[in-house]
Amino acid sequence: MEQIRALAAPIAKELGYDLWDVRFLKEGAEWYLRIFIDRPEGIGIDDCVAMSRAINDPLDALDPIDQAYCLEVCSPGMNRELTRDEHFEAFLGWPVEIRLIRPLEDGRREITGVLEAFSGGPGGELLIHMEEEEPLRIARAAISRVRLSDDEISGGMEEK
Repeated sequence: MEQIRALAAPIAKELGYDLWDVRFLKEGAEWYLRIFIDRPEGIGIDDCVAMSRAINDPLDALDPIDQAYCLEVCSPGMNRELTRDEHFEAFLGWPVEIRLIRPLEDGRREITGVLEAFSGGPGGELLIHMEEEEPLRIARAAISRVRLSDDEISGGMEEK
């Protein structure tokens, strides 16, 4: 996906967008190449169409995927998934919802709190502040998903 990311980033920038993420996923019998774009004022359908048209021919020329797939260009949305170091950096102090691969000792598999800190790379960890609890350190390898939360947690989005 880094090859596609390298192709898509300058195209997105030229159109006034930030490249949020690139994912290649199988859903049912179909494969999807999803390119997520963003900008401060948000993304609309016309933005997705513009990016899709701009990347279609260069993507065909690069031909990085040797199977049939559907190209989708979309917004990461309000509850966007944080996957890269730059995502975590951009949303320090925001409320997040974390889904763990395995439950904690107390049985919890879902955690909601404020992202206080993170250390980069796959061997890193997140520091999550939860109301009325001690901050929790979670290894990134133990996490299946991190998304922004729309919960009203003190210290979160309402202050940004």
